[in-house]
Amino acid sequence: MGVVNITPDSFSDGGLFLAPEAAVDHALKLIDDGADLIDLGAESTRPGSRAGGVAGSGQPPTVGAEEELARLLPVLKGILGAHPDAVVSVDTYKASTARAVLDAGAEIVNDVSGFLWDREMSAVCAEFGAGVVLMHSRGRPEEWQAQPQLGPNALLETVRRGLEGSLATAQSAGIPHDAIVLDPGYGFGKRFDENYALLARQAELLALGRPLLAGVSRKSFLGQTLAALTGAEVPAFARESASLAAMTTAILNGASIVRVHVVRPAVEAARIADAVLAASRTT
Repeated sequence: MGVVNITPDSFSDGGLFLAPEAAVDHALKLIDDGADLIDLGAESTRPGSRAGGVAGSGQPPTVGAEEELARLLPVLKGILGAHPDAVVSVDTYKASTARAVLDAGAEIVNDVSGFLWDREMSAVCAEFGAGVVLMHSRGRPEEWQAQPQLGPNALLETVRRGLEGSLATAQSAGIPHDAIVLDPGYGFGKRFDENYALLARQAELLALGRPLLAGVSRKSFLGQTLAALTGAEVPAFARESASLAAMTTAILNGASIVRVHVVRPAVEAARIADAVLAASRTT
């Protein structure tokens, strides 16, 4: 899954693809490089953002549905116009946005809240027969820094229970079981070491009975690890080698889909991981 951020402020590449033409060109390059899916996002969910609104305050998110759609629709239409067979996912937690992009040809909704932030979302996805990615987020972005540290067992149980709840919501809405993918939500309310503990035990989440998507590309926990080696902050774009290592680990620990910013080397690394997994099944 290749990422296209149509935002001015995403942690990784904010502003690079805000213009529709630039975003479409980038998406088509990712497809040429081997992406099976394109994931469009038009609202940053970086730590401290107001994605989802401010919990308990009634304050809306920084990016409303109207602005989100103004960013998304020209890019979605441009991609499908140039590449009608492209499979496009849209990263949104807003039901009104999901309705509009599904009507315009998107096939998948990638909800970072796991259907928690907009109670209408599951019904919209069911109505359109959409595929869904349900991510676990431990609170909203403005709450993440205040989350207490959890040990590996407690963290895994927290993620498992959250995903189990999202899965139940999807199934209650009538979304077919085989249309659902689960995402542990690396970096989404998980502190530095917690992400590694979750990655090491990710395969245990396969007990929920659905494929897993892992989005570890360029995440800050990778940058923190690299900074301990270099003694300096490592910017997001310089975390590609670390991203490939984490992505390969995710595949070996059960991920069926990996969400990445740079596709060509990710495809190559995934082939090697797949070969290892194939060999393990024949020995």
